[in-house]
Order: sequence, then structure tokens, then C-alpha cells
Amino acid sequence: MEHVRFGSTGLKVSKLCLGTMTFGLQVDEQKSHQILDTAAEAGITFLDTADVYPLGAPSHAEKGRTEEIIGRWIYRKRDDFVLATKGNAAMSDKPWDRGNGRKHLIEACENSLRRLQTDYIDLYQLHGTDWDTPLEETMSALHDLVTSGKVRHIGVSNWPAWLLARSIGVAETNGWTRFASVQPRHSLLYRQIEQELLPLCEYEGIAVIPYNPLAGGMLSGKHRRDEPAEANTRFGLIVAGKYYSERYWKDAEFDAVEQIRPIAEAAGIPMVTLAVAWQLANPAVTSSIIGASRPEQLADVIAAATTELDPDVIAALDQTTDHFRLTEPVKWG
Repeated sequence: MEHVRFGSTGLKVSKLCLGTMTFGLQVDEQKSHQILDTAAEAGITFLDTADVYPLGAPSHAEKGRTEEIIGRWIYRKRDDFVLATKGNAAMSDKPWDRGNGRKHLIEACENSLRRLQTDYIDLYQLHGTDWDTPLEETMSALHDLVTSGKVRHIGVSNWPAWLLARSIGVAETNGWTRFASVQPRHSLLYRQIEQELLPLCEYEGIAVIPYNPLAGGMLSGKHRRDEPAEANTRFGLIVAGKYYSERYWKDAEFDAVEQIRPIAEAAGIPMVTLAVAWQLANPAVTSSIIGASRPEQLADVIAAATTELDPDVIAALDQTTDHFRLTEPVKWG
């Protein structure tokens, strides 16, 4: 497994990052540890999680279970992995127990450290935006977490390019720690970030670690528009299935998958491998976040790290999915 530079930092991460949001709900602890073992054996040393996981947790009491599962697996080998987690989501009904304010972020980080059974986090990320908190307050709090030694690097997830650009100015003006990375949604079926966010990151030396490279499993080609999603898939989950369906369970996405299928067959590459290899071929992408609900599902994804696509294949995929690059209206508040 190749390791690459993490943006403009001195950190090196594996080209594939194991996402863990299924651990603790869709996947039980024993199988979660098997998935972690399989990823580690393949050379994946970069792990990503969040305090709000597992995905679709039915109550606040269930949140944090994923970090606890990882903590019980990693505590004897902590220094063998680069560990990333996130804060921002509502963790209780308390109005201050959410968002990017100083009180919440510092407490959320402390709670993540406890659940993960570690005294430092390699990459602490904001899981989303918070329009009620001044950017200066957020970045000051994150800078303090870095200078205290509890966090090594900071990043953001689900942020628009303009806000990330604004944060760079705030950090430079105040002498605070800059964001080292961004974690956006990106796949052959969702390419909007290629318009503004990726060029910004290339110019500023910001690492890009996209999630959903398989569009929730849609790019595996296993789903059919005229058949309901299976209960054990991302689209069949009771809570998360609704917004995953809103994202991808649409005619345009199914049409694109059927156009991608013959491209994969002609190239002799599984669709899963093809989708992730296409993402990794983008020079702005640092590491793709991949996941699984069973250890054996990782094989085709791991193969993507060493699969070089022919330029004609990349061109065909780009042409087939170019309409997914259209920029969505900016959502404010």
C-alpha cells in the first residue's frame, strides 16, 4: 500500500482510508474488528470515524459506539495508525452540545479521546458547518486543541469552497493552525466539488479525502431500480436509507451505472475497483475513504490502490458522468 503526503503537512497516509460509520449498527463489533484486521493486513494505516457514528444511530445514547469499537481494537497498537475523527453533530438534546462553538468542540474532542482510548488524535475534523458560531471562535478553539497536544492536525468535512478559503485568511491573520484537509462527498455520481473545491485545495496544498466513492454502493452495480434495496445495504437502513435514497436512488444515477457497466467490462475491471481507481487518478485526491459491511468486500476496493486506468477509460468515465459536475445552489443556514 503506497503512502502519500497529507497535503502540505509532513504526515504520510495510506492511499486508502478505512471509513467506519457502519460499525456498531449495520456491522457488529466482532465483524467490525475483522474488517479492521483485513484493512490493516492490506496496509491501510489511515482510519476515519466520527463521534456521531454509527450512521443512522436511532438515539443519542447510541452515538459514540463506533469510536468505542475502534478504541477497543486500536489501544495496543495506537502508534501504528493515523486516526481521524470528527465533531460538530448533536450528541444530546442540550442546545450547546452540538455545532462548532468552543464549549462543544473541546468537550467533544475530550469525549472522543476517551472513547478511542488514546491521548491524541491525528486529524480532528469539523463534521459540518455552523452558521451560528463565528469562524474566529471555532478556529481559536481548534488551535488550542493543537497547541495542547491533543490534536495533531485539523480538517473540515462538508464545507463549501468559499468558507474553506475564508478560513485560510482567518488562520493566517491570527497566526492560528490552518485546516490541513477537507473531506467532501465525491464519486462518479457526485462531482460538484471538481468545479471550485478541488482547484482551491490543489492551490493551497490542502489534502482531499473524499467519502462515498461508491455512492453508497450504487457503483457496485448490484442495485436495480425496479427492486427494493436489501435490508443489509446502505439504502435499506431504517434511518440512513432515506437520505441515501434521496442522494442516489434516482433514474439519472441508475442510467449512469448502466453506462459505466460496459466500460468496466471492456476494461476487465470490477466496477468497485474502477470507481475508486478513477477517483484516485485525480491529482487533487490524497486518499479515498472506503468502507465495508463484510471483510470480503474490501478485496476489490483495495485493488484500486494499485490499479492504473488507461487514459481512454478515464476519458470514457468522465464523459459518461460529466453532467454530475454541475454546481448545486449554495445552501446558507
